[in-house]
Amino acid sequence: MIISNQNLQTTFRRGIFIFALAISFLGFSQNKKEKPKFKVIAFYTAKNDQAHISFVHEANKYLPKLAEENHFQYDSTSNWDNLNAKFLAQYKVVLFLDTRPEKKEQREAFQKYMENGGGFIGFHFAAFALNNSSYNQDWDWYHNTFLGSGEYGSNTWRPTSAVLRVENQHPVTKNLPKTFSSAPNEWYRWSNDLSKNPDIEILLAIDESSFPLGTGPKAHEIWHSGYYPVVWTNKKYKMLYINMGHNDIDYEGGTNKTLSYTFENKTQSQMILNALLWLGNSKKQ
Repeated sequence: MIISNQNLQTTFRRGIFIFALAISFLGFSQNKKEKPKFKVIAFYTAKNDQAHISFVHEANKYLPKLAEENHFQYDSTSNWDNLNAKFLAQYKVVLFLDTRPEKKEQREAFQKYMENGGGFIGFHFAAFALNNSSYNQDWDWYHNTFLGSGEYGSNTWRPTSAVLRVENQHPVTKNLPKTFSSAPNEWYRWSNDLSKNPDIEILLAIDESSFPLGTGPKAHEIWHSGYYPVVWTNKKYKMLYINMGHNDIDYEGGTNKTLSYTFENKTQSQMILNALLWLGNSKKQ
């Protein structure tokens, strides 16, 4: 059978058209697939304590990559006035990386956001409150009702790794070993006994094998015994508090160089990813 040049040209043009259409459709499908499943907004201050500043900078480099790999969107802001209903409506999960809101209207907007089913993760200093300090215990709902921890009690020093123990099975602790070693951290003790609060579910606590925890030089900065929750959720909200978020810093040498990084610990970072996916994929109340 003889095929004319005209027929060949027509067949070729059809092939090019079909190929272009397929590429276009594939691109459309990929763009549709890559649409973020949910959006996360992180608030931070990054002005006080080099250890907290280091963690904030680390988080703002690590979490966008984690978001891209897991198909959600990560944004961050140091403008706490964005803590308002209109701005928060864009986001499924709010993070406090190092501090808390101080203005009345910001606090009210956050409380309403949480009471309406928003998601939250607070890291380390985000729970800090101590009367006669720059962060007074002047927000009862947040520190006592929501976090349950109350006022800051004391901390270990220097930042050291601890063996952490899974206390309850939860989406946040999915596929974590029963115990694992954390990244170096400054560990907090609180005024309230979280184990006696029926609304609080403790997910990770410091294992006894960690003691003595801390190196001092002050005696009270070294813990020898006790029960210390470090990750927990309030079952009345979609929230998580994570005690980690304090990198080790060369204060003594005067360089302020970061000596440890929170997200370099793979097991701990998996727990944080679990938390983000749990909150981001949850349905609103």
